[in-house]
Amino acid sequence: MKNFIEEFKKFIMRGNVMDLAVGVIIGGAFQAIINSLVNDVIMPLIGLITGGLDFSNLFIQLSGEKCATLAEAQAAGVAVFAYGNFITAVLNFLIIAFVIFLMVKGMNHLAEGRQKDKKEEEPVTKICPFCQSEISIKATRCPHCTSVLKEKA
Repeated sequence: MKNFIEEFKKFIMRGNVMDLAVGVIIGGAFQAIINSLVNDVIMPLIGLITGGLDFSNLFIQLSGEKCATLAEAQAAGVAVFAYGNFITAVLNFLIIAFVIFLMVKGMNHLAEGRQKDKKEEEPVTKICPFCQSEISIKATRCPHCTSVLKEKA
């Protein structure tokens, strides 16, 4: 049992498990932000463009009873085909995917800019071909083994 607990501790403390846990927590918090953006900002704009149409209230009743809204039909236990909820879910997915795409694209653009700013430094040392010691790139004779080094052409 002690060996099992030690193995479990080792598993939990591995870097990728902790990274995954942090990712899930951050993802949950980020989901709330994205849902608010979609539900409170973008969907009202889409509703305005479509003349106030609420997709989530679109449904087809599968029985003879008549209900004015989906909520009323569901409360009455009427069988319905709630295709409006599906349309809303698809729109939410597409909007969320687009927002995440824009964010990743922006982050990649920032990362590329930082990499371009980093200039590759020219080497200041080289390895002596005779004694394998590290010496100045400008050296013509190795200070360790005193071998004469070839000049650059």
